[in-house]
Amino acid sequence: MSRRIIPLADVSALPDISGVAASPSGLLTDTLARPLRDLRISVTDRCNFRCVYCMPREVFDKDYQFLPHAALLSFEEIERLARVFVAHGVEKIRLTGGEPLLRKNIEFLIERLALLRTPEGRPLDLTLTTNGSLLARKARSLKDAGLSRVTVSLDALDDALFRRMNDADFAVADVLDGIETAQAAGLDPIKVNMVVKRGTNDQEIVPMARHFKGSGAVLRFIEYMDVGASNGWNMSEVLPSAQVIERIGAHFPLEPLEAHTAAETAQRWAYRDGGGEIGVISSVTRAFCDSCTRARLSTEGKLYLCLFAVAGHDLRGLIRSGASDEDVATAIARIWEARGDRYSQLRGSASAPSREDARRVEMSYIGG
Repeated sequence: MSRRIIPLADVSALPDISGVAASPSGLLTDTLARPLRDLRISVTDRCNFRCVYCMPREVFDKDYQFLPHAALLSFEEIERLARVFVAHGVEKIRLTGGEPLLRKNIEFLIERLALLRTPEGRPLDLTLTTNGSLLARKARSLKDAGLSRVTVSLDALDDALFRRMNDADFAVADVLDGIETAQAAGLDPIKVNMVVKRGTNDQEIVPMARHFKGSGAVLRFIEYMDVGASNGWNMSEVLPSAQVIERIGAHFPLEPLEAHTAAETAQRWAYRDGGGEIGVISSVTRAFCDSCTRARLSTEGKLYLCLFAVAGHDLRGLIRSGASDEDVATAIARIWEARGDRYSQLRGSASAPSREDARRVEMSYIGG
């Protein structure tokens, strides 16, 4: 029997665009005075991996119903929405999935987005997150299309462990080859993200640090998060980032670095011997909701205001109903101005929605 676990029940009403139009000024803020600066766009809900913390095979099996192509935003629709978001202040766009390199002709979309400019005339920081399986094949074409950088997910160097975690029998060596090819193509600085799950891959922390130290890539360790409802998350499997730093520091002395921007999610640490830097993303033990400037656009055009959101706002329905760019800009402004999401700060409190009561959207649907 086919199954769908992604909450799609929030499509009955289009965003409100009645009343006075809201023209973009680049100064849009939410109820907590957080500006809109980052947009993550999921271009596909499909992935060729079945990672246990994101798309476990027992849920995303051969009978799982992925979205039909007609339900996906077209490249033209993505470009149109991105242009309005940029007018509202977005400076960085990240393409995600699923696995974004599975979207046919993704380079054509990158070419379109690379032409966008902020109101001040600056090019966007245009990035993409990938599992690396197709990166060696596509790195050069991605760079030529105008992509700025890539982030590669890699959860272990031990090949047997990595194959168990991706549950697709994909080799570590092929991901590493993709990283090297992307560096040669100029997609720098490459970030490598490792989701740390206590008792599963935490023994790989120091080997990963050793491998990427001095490589030019920035390795980042991400606390295992309670995203969606399919990964069986348990707090006992979270290894706090402070312990990650302790483990690495015992082998390679570290010192803290200043954040690049106030909205940066990772705490930065440098190797004292000049071997580069690492980062830790502590969304469970050290929430960064106060500085979150990210919006997420799902594969089928729903706008989500938080990685842990329950409901989205139907921008695809709005533009396919014949709405003007002014209407779309008004809808985005009203949605963002009403935003008060801060789930990670409330996690575990009486104010936080429970996992049982809230069918949160899956990470594979809106990207990490």
